[in-house]
Amino acid sequence: MLCLPRSFQYSQKNAVLVPAAALGVGGMGVCWLMSRRKVKRLEVGDGWWGSGERALREKEDERIRPFRIETSDKEIEDLHRRLDQARYAPPLEGAAFHYGFNSDYLQKVMAYWRNQFDWRKQVEILNKYPHFHTTIEGIDIHFIHVKPPYVPHGRAVQPILMVHGWPGSFYEFYKIIPLLTEPARYGLGDGDVVFEVICPSIPGYGFSEAPHQKGFDTCATARIFHKLMKRLGFKEYYVQGGDWGSSITTNMAQMLPESVKGVHVNLVFITIRGFKKLIQVMLGAYVPWLMGFTREDVRRMYPFMQKNVYDILRESGYLHIQATKPDTAGCGLNDSPVGLAAYILEKFSTWTDKSFLHRDDGGLERKYSLDELLTNVMIYWVTSSIASSMRYYKENLSRDPSLSDNTRFGVYVPAGIAAFPEEITHVPRCWAKTIFKNIVSYSYMPRGGHFAAFEEPKLLAQDIIHFVRRVEQL
Repeated sequence: MLCLPRSFQYSQKNAVLVPAAALGVGGMGVCWLMSRRKVKRLEVGDGWWGSGERALREKEDERIRPFRIETSDKEIEDLHRRLDQARYAPPLEGAAFHYGFNSDYLQKVMAYWRNQFDWRKQVEILNKYPHFHTTIEGIDIHFIHVKPPYVPHGRAVQPILMVHGWPGSFYEFYKIIPLLTEPARYGLGDGDVVFEVICPSIPGYGFSEAPHQKGFDTCATARIFHKLMKRLGFKEYYVQGGDWGSSITTNMAQMLPESVKGVHVNLVFITIRGFKKLIQVMLGAYVPWLMGFTREDVRRMYPFMQKNVYDILRESGYLHIQATKPDTAGCGLNDSPVGLAAYILEKFSTWTDKSFLHRDDGGLERKYSLDELLTNVMIYWVTSSIASSMRYYKENLSRDPSLSDNTRFGVYVPAGIAAFPEEITHVPRCWAKTIFKNIVSYSYMPRGGHFAAFEEPKLLAQDIIHFVRRVEQL
């Protein structure tokens, strides 16, 4: 009889606990089933970017055509004539690079371009890797395709598509390509990870034909590059990019995740919106561990207004022009090699290191040679592609950033992020996770800025190899 009250209490508890437990298990089951549902992906779609209307019955030429960069006496003489006729505005005393490209130093760079720079020699350097053209969606796509000269027995070659941004070009990857195709030779492992590298030019940049229709954005580029890789015979591949290349490769992973084995980026685009992010920004400097930040995040992000508002406003004037009326400035830059060089090379100063703003020479020759910098400028000059490259901003930024495909779709393939300290903006891992749902590698790089492959090729190659090695072990 004494046990009856206790037994009754247990039965009451069971009457509550058993249904609750069943509800909990059932809820977990529902969540598991929902997680097993097909991931929402970016629609592949189709497009036509050629001149005029697409011929419905005409089959596109899918041949891969060898291509070589060429020059001529006429091209070089025209450049020299324009350089000889240049006019310069004198800089303010002590202006350094605070007002843009210092014209005193600009005259020195132009003198080198006119009298010492050997474009024919640089063309030979550009042609050391195999170049190709193929027609996709009505326009000719340019790319280089470099295979490893030697593959250790039993090793699988990993194809990787590497995409540049603005104002860069495929040439940015020339120093990193041998590190990826022959890593053991350069002390980057024992050759367990070896790459076959494909570097396309974004349509409208360099030797890729510019779209003839409005609306060509990163999604269209991602689709074209998927078609390119399929045309080359690849079913699965890695993708890597910075600047626009980051958005394009992110879209590629959102579009066809079954084809992308992993995406590696050295810049993450994200909007700082919402109450949670506001609280993180306000309290992050004081209790970073509670906000999901590391000490290194705090060092790179704060003082927040200075680094994420004032610095970005100072560096983004070009963006507002190119996202609204790019052809106005583009016409002038396309006609003047001096204006083109100043406009492009100024970015290789402060985007490489913010402190270069205080130097009369913009610190340009601290990380690059003038031959390297002017070769990149020449790619824009000889192809007359500056205006079409600038239009890419209008096509991508003329709508609400919160509606962009980068924010509406998650990336579920393995992701690697290389965070360089001098990048224009820093995105901590906890924020990157809102887009990249499966980060397997997040690295605080010890040095370097926006043009990672061009500036710090060995550091970037090491991080790519580390990332791919981890993915292959999953």
